[in-house]
Amino acid sequence: PAGAASAAALPVVINTWAFRTAAETAWRVLESGGSELDAVERGCGQCEIDQCDGSVGYGGSPDESGETTLDAMIMDGNTMEVGAVADLRRVKNAIGVARKVIEYTKHTLLVGESASLFAVRMGFPYEDLTTQKSLSLYSEWLNQSCQPNYWKNVVPDSSKSCGPYKRREEVTYKEEQTSSQRSVHNHDTIGMVVIGVSGTVASGTSTNGAIHKLPGRVGDSPIAGAGSYADSTAGGAAATGDGDIMMRFLPSYQAVEYMRMGTDPTVACQKVISRIQKYAPKFFGAIVCANTTGSYGAACNKIPGFTQFHFMVSSPLLSRPTEQVVDCI
Repeated sequence: PAGAASAAALPVVINTWAFRTAAETAWRVLESGGSELDAVERGCGQCEIDQCDGSVGYGGSPDESGETTLDAMIMDGNTMEVGAVADLRRVKNAIGVARKVIEYTKHTLLVGESASLFAVRMGFPYEDLTTQKSLSLYSEWLNQSCQPNYWKNVVPDSSKSCGPYKRREEVTYKEEQTSSQRSVHNHDTIGMVVIGVSGTVASGTSTNGAIHKLPGRVGDSPIAGAGSYADSTAGGAAATGDGDIMMRFLPSYQAVEYMRMGTDPTVACQKVISRIQKYAPKFFGAIVCANTTGSYGAACNKIPGFTQFHFMVSSPLLSRPTEQVVDCI
């Protein structure tokens, strides 16, 4: 009976935030016989098209120079292959390019201008990622003396003016203000885990990163084990939030390892969040987890303005892709 109950819960698709069209697209791919990797690629790719919350895809999160750049990864839990791109410019379908890294190279991660050249060789068109929206976000930021930004220990004082900055001779080590400018209204990633009927796991992410980031900054999203992780012998996980903090803890890898040891997915997610809390109590972040029986869970760090985390689940036990909510810890 336990086996039957587990089987009834597969396949499962789980993704961060209430990105419904992404969940529906991934589920449709599975229903039409597509692979788990296909479902992840198309699901996250849907968010790139929809510009989910302005934090995925083109036209959002301009960096310090006003440019939108993209990060994405996709992971095959059967072979443990990963394809990822970071600081991708002028190409809209970042997770599509990440998939090609698996299929046509022996590499794992391509970055910057060279990743864009690879994308063009793979048949992706060059397109402008800037929009009126991203230009206005950028000009508003400049008009507010470049606040907020990610500099520290520089002159002029980065909390009061724009650069160019120089390093201060004397570095001060003070506790970071980790309650970052990101909030529940600036989600900054779609992360997705897909587990097929046979228990095959795939995962992926796509994002345009932190708004007003230093050019060249790469967060957790395209890093295997940080942004997402898939292992068909255990399960999959995907993280969202302040990538600069979260990537230091490899939260997705850690969650999958907890599930491998038999930990319930919800508890695995909570343990990961608790681990980061010890070092950065004010961090903004959440994680979704699913094991190979189709059991799933999520957890988030409770901070002012972010007390609940919304995510999407699709499974045979639900009549349609359904938004679910968890209270932050």
